[in-house]
Amino acid sequence: MSQSVIARARATLLERRLPADRSLLTELGALTEAAIPELLDLADAVRSEYCGSAVAVEVLYNAKRGGCSEDCNFCSQSARFATDVEAAPLSEVEGFVEAARAAHLRGAGEFCIVVAVRGPSERVLERVCAATRRIKAELPLTVAVSLGILSDRHLERLVAAGVDKVNHNLESSRRFFPSVCTTHTYEERWQTCLRVKQFGLELCCGGIVGMGETDEDRVDFLMALQELEPAEVPVNFLNPRPGTPFGDRPLLAPARALQFVALTRLALPRALVRFAGGREVTLRGLQDLGMRSGASGIVLGDYLTTAGRSDRDDFAMLERLGFEVLA
Repeated sequence: MSQSVIARARATLLERRLPADRSLLTELGALTEAAIPELLDLADAVRSEYCGSAVAVEVLYNAKRGGCSEDCNFCSQSARFATDVEAAPLSEVEGFVEAARAAHLRGAGEFCIVVAVRGPSERVLERVCAATRRIKAELPLTVAVSLGILSDRHLERLVAAGVDKVNHNLESSRRFFPSVCTTHTYEERWQTCLRVKQFGLELCCGGIVGMGETDEDRVDFLMALQELEPAEVPVNFLNPRPGTPFGDRPLLAPARALQFVALTRLALPRALVRFAGGREVTLRGLQDLGMRSGASGIVLGDYLTTAGRSDRDDFAMLERLGFEVLA
């Protein structure tokens, strides 16, 4: 049976050049662990066919550490949880620019500014815009921002400042989202994603797997992403943070983590699928296999509050696998 569904998936993606639909994704999500290597091979072939050997490398910049008003149950930056993250004020403009210079020197082509807020205040928005103007004038970087829920006014300012891309994750399915967060709604996130595209900015939209969602939730999540058609889909795996409501959740099994990367590629064959947070603790020594599961991008180094791998290890992996890093 596994050979039959993978053969149908191969014909759909590589011969008919169509994305996997709900029925096909559901069948592929139900594969036994023994069949997953064949699925990963297919996803890698689809990545090669649609995206070539190019890989996009991104560095995240946490511009305001902690103190967030929202109650996202996976996040140690929430002011509502007793975690080991100490709140720090919003960086000055020069801090943004110095971090962008460092990212460029490390070999990244994209710099993502993250501010832990429900949505940007006037002070946050002005500083992010001022920093973006400086960075775009000085460095050949794609500048992305992650600033929470955005209005038309916010997006007008971001466009004028030269922002290229906005990250706003759905996190999971519409059904499961209330188990993740109660201080804002899935619909608010959905509308922000639509606004980003309406203003002509690239949309980066993904989420986290391993939070307790079902297989059906994962397929629902991928179908929502198909509808949005984001340019980029970051795939994160829950890294349970002490003090958060999800702090005692078990890590996702490596085979299932890899399977979801593959399903993301088959659902969104043309997207930049970025191998992101939690990969180190979830996959450990299987990083190479992770990049051979359909990914075409990677987050380099540390995440917002957790440590990543060394740049040396990640660049060595990309070279070993034959990827070409985008400038």
